[in-house]
Amino acid sequence: MGHNSLYIEAHIRTDVDDLWSRTQEPSEHQRWDLRFTEIDYLPRVDGEPQRFRYATRVLPFLTVAGTGVSAGEKERPDGTRTSALRFSSPHPLSLLAEGSGYWRYVPDGDGVRFLTGYDYRPRWGALGACADRLLFRPLMGWATAWSFDRLRLWLERGITPERARANWLLEMAGRALAIVFAGTGFGFGSLLRLTGPFAPLFFYAMPLLALVTLALALFAPPLPGTPAARRCLRRPPSRVHAPRLLRTLENPR
Repeated sequence: MGHNSLYIEAHIRTDVDDLWSRTQEPSEHQRWDLRFTEIDYLPRVDGEPQRFRYATRVLPFLTVAGTGVSAGEKERPDGTRTSALRFSSPHPLSLLAEGSGYWRYVPDGDGVRFLTGYDYRPRWGALGACADRLLFRPLMGWATAWSFDRLRLWLERGITPERARANWLLEMAGRALAIVFAGTGFGFGSLLRLTGPFAPLFFYAMPLLALVTLALALFAPPLPGTPAARRCLRRPPSRVHAPRLLRTLENPR
């Protein structure tokens, strides 16, 4: 992994077997992971790494696809589990040309530390490198962390990925309306008419009310049932190394 590789970690109060199932079964994985629209395993021979096809809908009319190869270690002497993958996309509109990463499952007290590290090579030369550094890589980090928290809500609270997404959209809409309300003062004129003799008091309180509304919309913590990237650790607590399993995988072509 390079020095710009992405790292995300979430602590999930669940059984490691349940977490393994939700992350290793393609039909379950594609429900909570914002980065993928479809994941399909390809036929394989026993003992060989698992090859798969993935697709991501970037726009309603644009889907980019690629292939990958993965392998997992479900039983390790230290009680942890690991999976690793390499992937590539030949699609000319995919900024990700090829990459690799891993998941680690570390039992920890009443739950599991679920963490990932991954990196990729962007295409489009210097333009792609600049777009990746300024926009795409931060977006990928956010999407991974947001997805990890959506997975946590599913396992800990029984909130399905679909319901969690709806909760997030509703909360974002509410915050956006609050920002518009604070910025335009919409409704304050009607409020003044209703307050009668107290109108001068409300007139002077309006700027403070607008600032409080804006602060709540921007900085209030997310609701408990809403996935949020901020709940995940985005930097490793110590120096991390990719698992040896990753070195055994060939680049998919």
